[in-house]
Amino acid sequence: MRHNRDAFDRWRIVPRVLHGVGRRELRTEILGTAMPAPVLVAPIGAAGLVRADSDVQIARGAAASGTPYVFSSQGCHPMEDTARAMGATPFWYQLYWSSDEQLVDSMIRRAELSGAAALVVTVDTTVLGWRPQDLDLGSLPFARGEGIAQYTSDPRFLALTADRSRRPRPAGERDEITPGAVATLLAMSRRYPGRLLENLRSPMPRAAVQTFLDLYSNPWLSWDQLATVKSRTTLPVLIKGVLHPDDARRAVELGLDGVIVSNHGGRQVDNAIAALDALVAVREAVGPDVVVLFDSGIRTGADLFVALALGADACLLGRPHVYGLALAGADGVRQVIDNLVAELDLIMGLTGVVSVADIGSDQLHRAREAL
Repeated sequence: MRHNRDAFDRWRIVPRVLHGVGRRELRTEILGTAMPAPVLVAPIGAAGLVRADSDVQIARGAAASGTPYVFSSQGCHPMEDTARAMGATPFWYQLYWSSDEQLVDSMIRRAELSGAAALVVTVDTTVLGWRPQDLDLGSLPFARGEGIAQYTSDPRFLALTADRSRRPRPAGERDEITPGAVATLLAMSRRYPGRLLENLRSPMPRAAVQTFLDLYSNPWLSWDQLATVKSRTTLPVLIKGVLHPDDARRAVELGLDGVIVSNHGGRQVDNAIAALDALVAVREAVGPDVVVLFDSGIRTGADLFVALALGADACLLGRPHVYGLALAGADGVRQVIDNLVAELDLIMGLTGVVSVADIGSDQLHRAREAL
């Protein structure tokens, strides 16, 4: 995460004067999705840790600003509910490719039926990275049923869960009843669909968490599997989590519609390359015509300007919109987006840029490397 910020600090914006630019055009279109500015709301898993009705409130805030929202596979609400909250504002769906292929197809089908305008396959979390802060806190929200609502609303997943709930327990296996175990069971039951008292008596909430933990990650995911995605959906497909230019080229060769340069907000590989540094190499590798989006490190409109200047067609906004959600719910999300876009508009005016398409590296200066 520090590297992401350090990378932005290595670039300076060069204002220009007396250019006569009184109005700017921020609108753009990515893979058929019209956007009032080159910004999308990034997928954030388990945002219910921050505020109740998290995904729905994020959707309302995004819709209030007209900004597309990329729904998370690890959301706290079924995608159908979140889609309704978006109204007429377009949204994309982020897919974690689980180890059950029928579940992958079911998720894609639901995204299509819900009205998603594109599919984003996240490929940098086939296994979870070593996350000391999570380990120190004992934080694994999925094990408490937080962030698995896309699964517990899916018919294929529910069938797998029902099958697991009927399996006999291994001989001699016993549960140790502790305050923590009781609290976890209560949390699972609250978040599983249905009435709390019925869920407390049912094996399904616990079986759902166990089923999710069994199939959520897919360390065997390969380019060969990814190559099948275009035959499984009519939606444009992007992959998220690309840092190496050769991986970007491979995605283009497979016929995918775009890549999202991201290091998962710095949460996967410690000491990984900064996403912004990777952006430059990826854009050079795929050329000017391939859709390249950027994620990981955006905090301000100035950051957005720099990423666009270095080759991004649009950027995903992650942590800041969650801060807005925490402080003021849906309106907090809207305010964060509107403030970021307002700053981008002003910077364009102060650098003499008429449209987003005119933002380029000639408006930047590379600062000396920090000691």
